[in-house]
Amino acid sequence: MNNIPEKIIRVLVVDDSAYIRKVMRQMLDRSPFIEVVGTAINGLDALEKVDLLDPDVITLDLIMPEMDGVTFLKELMKRKPKPVVVTSIASENGELAMAAMDAGALEFVQKPTALATEKVFEISSELIEKVKNVALAQFIPTQPQKQEEVSLKIPSIFPGKLAFDIIVIGVSTGGPQALKSIIPLLPSDFPVPVCIVLHMPEGYTSLYAQKLNEISAIEVVEAQEGMPLQPGRVILGQAGHHFAFTGSQSSGYFVTFPSEPVESIHKPSVNVLFKSAAEFFGSRVLGIILTGMGNDGQEGAAWIKAKGGKIFTQDENSCIVYGMPRTVAEAGLSDKVVPLNQILNTIIKELML
Repeated sequence: MNNIPEKIIRVLVVDDSAYIRKVMRQMLDRSPFIEVVGTAINGLDALEKVDLLDPDVITLDLIMPEMDGVTFLKELMKRKPKPVVVTSIASENGELAMAAMDAGALEFVQKPTALATEKVFEISSELIEKVKNVALAQFIPTQPQKQEEVSLKIPSIFPGKLAFDIIVIGVSTGGPQALKSIIPLLPSDFPVPVCIVLHMPEGYTSLYAQKLNEISAIEVVEAQEGMPLQPGRVILGQAGHHFAFTGSQSSGYFVTFPSEPVESIHKPSVNVLFKSAAEFFGSRVLGIILTGMGNDGQEGAAWIKAKGGKIFTQDENSCIVYGMPRTVAEAGLSDKVVPLNQILNTIIKELML
């Protein structure tokens, strides 16, 4: 999918560090499709600048005086929702990052530590790409579904014969919010394992899995080498490692972290997960592609289809970014195009066929 914006993306940079504001401007100015229209020193200043400048995208530090990034996000979403890319210190402030995600942030870029300021420019390409990604987003504040909103009641005991042995999910931009509308409604005795690749910076998938587990009846864990696949468990791929399977029907199936493909843009990659699921489970795989930028998952979906499995894709209207689902649907690989609020109902009906 072509990721060249149709217009110049106007960006507001929010950070309490004068040095970081300067560097962020310099990095973003490297793209001919981005213009930094202003900077702000904290959340209060940023709210005023949003009213004054009406930017397309905001880059946001989390720890700032007077009004921090999370408080700013909550106020922003009440007043004038905008796509936000959080810029946080690598491997620090994980709780704040999760709170920012809950408040509506769409993407994250890890800044080097304050002592390694010469390395800040290393994130330039990633920052530009993610600003472009969220600029193409349709901003949909996703609220978690309630049990009573699920029209098809999930049975407490599933029938003995099921259509699938595993469900695999691929998701990127807008994914944390989308998953929170699906996973917490799965029962603790859900009869097949669920495995997910979510594009997220290293250091955050463990905490996200913990947070998702806290609000879910089903167990949610981050993938670990050798972890068994089992019903009643959702496994979230670990950032920095590809996610695949090993084992057999007689011995059981387990998580493995393959080193290939080394050149993959994403690690973990949806393609790697889907291909492995197709190889081990054949026609008994249900693959789901949710909101996200790019085409990760298209090749993997083709593998699942080639083995006789099924693919569902999220529809355009409910996607934050209709990139990953679009490429799969336009390639003729999607069996059903489904709104986010009907994904769970569709899964249950197909599983029980």
